Amino acid sequence: MPFALYACLLWLSTSGLVTANPIDDSHTWNPHRGLAPTNVDFGFNLYNRLAAMDPHKNVLISPMSISMALVMMSHGASGPTKTKLFQKEGFNLTEMTEDEIYQGFQQLSHLLSQSDSHLKMNTGNAMFLDQSLNPRDSFLADIKKYHESEVVITKSWPEASQHINKYVESKTQRKMTDVFSEEDPKAPLVLVNYIFLRGMWQLPINPKNTKEEDFHVNETITVRVPMMFQSGNVGYLRDTAIPCQLVQMKCLGNGNGTTFFILPDQGKMDTVTAALNRDTVERWDKTLAKRQLNLYIPKVSMTGTYDLKDVLEGMGIADLFTNQSIFSGITQDSLLQSSKMLHKALLQLDETGEPIRPTRGAPLEVTSEPLTVKFNKPFIILMFDDFTWSSLLMGKIMNPA
Repeated sequence: MPFALYACLLWLSTSGLVTANPIDDSHTWNPHRGLAPTNVDFGFNLYNRLAAMDPHKNVLISPMSISMALVMMSHGASGPTKTKLFQKEGFNLTEMTEDEIYQGFQQLSHLLSQSDSHLKMNTGNAMFLDQSLNPRDSFLADIKKYHESEVVITKSWPEASQHINKYVESKTQRKMTDVFSEEDPKAPLVLVNYIFLRGMWQLPINPKNTKEEDFHVNETITVRVPMMFQSGNVGYLRDTAIPCQLVQMKCLGNGNGTTFFILPDQGKMDTVTAALNRDTVERWDKTLAKRQLNLYIPKVSMTGTYDLKDVLEGMGIADLFTNQSIFSGITQDSLLQSSKMLHKALLQLDETGEPIRPTRGAPLEVTSEPLTVKFNKPFIILMFDDFTWSSLLMGKIMNPA
């Protein structure tokens, strides 16, 4: 079964209203290793807050994209504002210096861009500034050094919106389009952070087996969705501590992707969501066992778009949205009076993609009768990069239709 993730994070600054545990065999310390626990904790904190805001809605975010954007913007902050930003993201500045954090994200970006032919991923940032703003040389040097990013000067908002749309389209293989329109009010500063990922899981799927079936949104609402089917030896766990069962899907070849599909017991979505954290995922990873499954997963195409200002302020990162905190280190001109942080992520789970290849080696031994696991009610999806243990995607699918 192929999967695809596209995420775009947009930081808009306006003079008024805005619309629109790493796995590493090296014996030497690598900067990105210290980032993994903090980044995952930050991602779960953000996800849990968004899920609690509206328990009945789908949630879809790319926590790593958001972390990268926040760190990139921190180059424009100074003094207490920068310190507070790092602390609220979870970094202990007595254990890791500011420069080590930047080096870690520099290496993390590089590692995430390294993948085999089965897991194609690229991620990056770009900033678009109105011609009335002059970026500081120090900021340009920092984002080039640590993020391989650049600032693009635009003459007008219609030109900027078109430029941004073309940029995002090219980086996401034309899967994410029309991020902005000319009708959106002017935004003199726009930070675009993107992540594009597409790959194949080890257990293939036959499109001929996809059939329309019921998905039970709740006790009273049922929708019809295309339900994909696959049968094989898969990592499985019925959790005795948290009311759920889950399966673990790996990528083909030497791919570093791991995805958890978590199916809460009836009416227990909030309980399971509240229990999601790094310790829980590490426990799952250690206690999962291979088991023969008949697995049913909805064919999904969904989008999540968020203004992160309120949720980040609730996490104590309010300084980013004031006119005195961060932008003075980016431009030499008058401070921008307000800002917004928009995040957009797209997820596709379907049967299309690379042709199914036969597996090599001896056939897997079947030790029990197949267990049927059907994701025909609200479920959670978590996607990680094994090598860096980055949280690429966190989603709650309440209604796949």
